Amino acid sequence: MFDTLSDRLSTVFRSLSGRGRLSRDDVETGMREVRLALLEADVNFKVARAFVDRVKERCLGADVLESLTPGQQIVKIVNDELVALLGGEQRRLRYQSQPPTVILLVGLQGSGKTTTCAKLALATRREGHRPLMVAADTHRPAAPEQLERLGKDNQIPVAMPDGKRKPPELCRRGLEEARRLNCDVVILDTAGRLQIDPVMIAELKQIRTRVTIHDTLLVVDAMTGQEAVNVARAFDEEVGVDGVVLTKLDGDARGGAALSMKEAIGKPIVYTGVGEKVSELEPFQPERMASRILGMGDVLTLVERAQAHIDQKQAEAAAQKLLSGRFTMDDWVEQMRQLRSMGPLEGILGMLPGGRQMVRQAGAAMPTEKDLSRLEAIVLSMTPQERSHPEVLKGSRRRRIALGSGTTVADVNRLLKGFDQMQTMMKALGGRGGVKGVRGRARMLRQLQGLDPSQLGLPVR
Repeated sequence: MFDTLSDRLSTVFRSLSGRGRLSRDDVETGMREVRLALLEADVNFKVARAFVDRVKERCLGADVLESLTPGQQIVKIVNDELVALLGGEQRRLRYQSQPPTVILLVGLQGSGKTTTCAKLALATRREGHRPLMVAADTHRPAAPEQLERLGKDNQIPVAMPDGKRKPPELCRRGLEEARRLNCDVVILDTAGRLQIDPVMIAELKQIRTRVTIHDTLLVVDAMTGQEAVNVARAFDEEVGVDGVVLTKLDGDARGGAALSMKEAIGKPIVYTGVGEKVSELEPFQPERMASRILGMGDVLTLVERAQAHIDQKQAEAAAQKLLSGRFTMDDWVEQMRQLRSMGPLEGILGMLPGGRQMVRQAGAAMPTEKDLSRLEAIVLSMTPQERSHPEVLKGSRRRRIALGSGTTVADVNRLLKGFDQMQTMMKALGGRGGVKGVRGRARMLRQLQGLDPSQLGLPVR
């Protein structure tokens, strides 16, 4: 989401880092470019101006202008101010010592409240809690049924409406159900509208009088840009908001909502939705987000995502098979599925320091989700014996596999060639001496230098 902003800031920092010493004019010019970059990212103009003024004031200090590495000093200052702009410290849910903790979700229709309700319930369960979801949206058709389906798919109990009670009474009854089921977190999914109206506000106020709310989270769509800030301000004035959940952060939004929210309305972002899957809700951590915006990567989030999606024992077993030459096509498909479960490959690489530059340089050679699906289809069109012993695949079998997977024989040949070369290389690394000796390292370097994407079975367009 922050790609354009990251590119603009990187250009500014390169221009400043290329100078041995900086003058006041250099800083003024650089900060003007930073301000334009923020405005292009749809950041509130008052927020952008205040941010640049703070950065400029610190950059014009003697410790920067007289430093031997002024460019690095400015990057550090911008990073510190970005962290502060994004909220400073991570805001966590306020779990109560005497349960249940009650969380009220509010927001406009279409912002993703119902899906966020299930995502939030799953997140609290990962933290060791026992959530209950309450379907209190009786206005949108099939909203309770959607929440019930999400609950069944993820083994989370749902308090459903009985057709008689109004939302405030449904929420109160949900608390009784939570005590009966021994649930210590209750998440209330309320109704939204296409715009803020008195009926919706009155209903939310009635809910707050019937139920003690411990956290009110506003769900807003990051794709709406500055309008998300206006919506948050209106909800806070009418109902009161404790924190914000930004959805669709994986989309094409320019990032203005995330950068403006805390300073514009004084409310922190608590979670961000980074995908459509119920598991794709991440705690918002300002330091990591600032690092990602400045192109420094976000290795900690990448590690946490890997721990959540990749089975460590399976990964270690696959590595042993790979080095011993016993790695089969089935193993390869399983590893690819685990990698894809972490999200789009471009997003994963973007969390590595310098990863975005790597993606940009790869250009058309970067495999897409469609490419990986096609490779998986080729493997799944093989028989179990062929996946274990691909050396038996000759002309007629390859034509059958291409026909069954909807690809060409050339695609099948390329995949098999890449798999064979990967096996050869890994056998060499896992063989006598491995990479310990000089010969082993030299052999490894020669083999790595000779590889290209097509030799790994990945398409080159």
